[in-house]
Amino acid sequence: MASQNTIGFIGTGVMGSSMAGHLLRAGYPVQVYNRTKEKAMPLVDQGATWQARIGDLAAQSDIVITIVGFPQDVEAIYFGNDGVLANARSGATLIDMTTSRPDLATEIARQASEKGIEALDAPVSGGDVGAREARLSIMVGATESAFNRVRPIFDLMGTNVVRQGPPGAGQHTKVCNQIAIAAGMLSVCESMIYARESGLDPYSVLKSIESGAAGSWSLSNLAPRMLKGDFAPGFYVKHFIKDMGIAIDSARRMGLELPGLNLAEKLYQRLAAAGKENNGTQGLFWLYEQGLQKSETSTQTH
Repeated sequence: MASQNTIGFIGTGVMGSSMAGHLLRAGYPVQVYNRTKEKAMPLVDQGATWQARIGDLAAQSDIVITIVGFPQDVEAIYFGNDGVLANARSGATLIDMTTSRPDLATEIARQASEKGIEALDAPVSGGDVGAREARLSIMVGATESAFNRVRPIFDLMGTNVVRQGPPGAGQHTKVCNQIAIAAGMLSVCESMIYARESGLDPYSVLKSIESGAAGSWSLSNLAPRMLKGDFAPGFYVKHFIKDMGIAIDSARRMGLELPGLNLAEKLYQRLAAAGKENNGTQGLFWLYEQGLQKSETSTQTH
C-alpha cells in the first residue's frame, strides 16, 4: 500500500495514541480526532493533522481507523449525518479496532458495502505495552481482499495478525480472548494472594511458575504490577467490564453457560463499585487484598 494514502485515526487514548504514532513514523499522512483534543496534541506535535469534526476527517481520508471505548461510541462515530459512513469517500476502507459487538460490526460492514466502502473489524489484544511496542495481536473480520489490502498497516501495529473470517469474526474472536483473560485473571490473583499469605516470596514464586504449565501473559506481565500495587491502566477496568458484558450477551444468544466469565464479571463490577473503574485490570488484586471478594464468592456456593 502506497504511503501517500491518508489515514484518519479516531481515538487517541492509551492504545490509540501509540498505534497512530507507528503509522506516522512509517510515513503515512495521519489525521486525528479525539473527543478530548488535548489527548491528540502529542500526535499533532509529531506531524499529524487535527480535525475538529469526524465528518471532515472521514471525507479527507482513504482509510479510517477507529479505536474508542464502548459500542455506543462506535455507533456515534459511524452513524448519523456527521458520522464516518455518511462522509467517507467511495472506495475508502474503514477499520474499527474497538472491542465492540459482533452484530454491530456486521451492520457497519453491511451499510458500508451499500456505499461502495469496505469495513473491517479488527479488535486488538496486548494492552498499553503491546500498543507501544507494536506487538499487538490483531483479530480481523473482513473479506480476504480487504484484509490483504490493509495488511501492511496492521503489520505496523502488531506482530500477530490473523484474518478470522468475514465481518464480525474479529469481534467474536476478541470475545474468546476476553473470556480467557477473565477467568485467568482470577487465577493469577488467587495464586499471588496465596503465595503472599503462605509466607512465600511472591516474586520468587513467579520465577518458578511463569515458565511452566501455569504460564500466561497475565501472570508474567500483570502479576508483578499487582504485587507492587501498580494498578495504573494498561486496560481500564470499566472497559473490561464492557467487554465481559458483550461476551455474556453473545454467549446467552448461543445458549452457552459460562460460569467462570460470570463470576469474573461480578467481581469486576464489585471493584468498580469500590471506585476503581479507572484502574487497570490487574487492579482486581486489590479486591483480594481487601477481602471484599469473600462475600461475593460465598454466594456462588448456595
